[in-house]
Amino acid sequence: MLDNFYIPTRYPNSHPAGAPFEHYGPLQSELALAYAREILDFVRLQMAG
Repeated sequence: MLDNFYIPTRYPNSHPAGAPFEHYGPLQSELALAYAREILDFVRLQMAG
């Protein structure tokens, strides 16, 4: 899921049609933030133990 935000959001020709901002909205942003928080929580837990 998070891979979809790495390169495609930075390059205007990464999508077959339209600019990158046309392919991402609030739903995708909220989901990406939720996944990123899960990753950070996991890493913090692993580093603490």
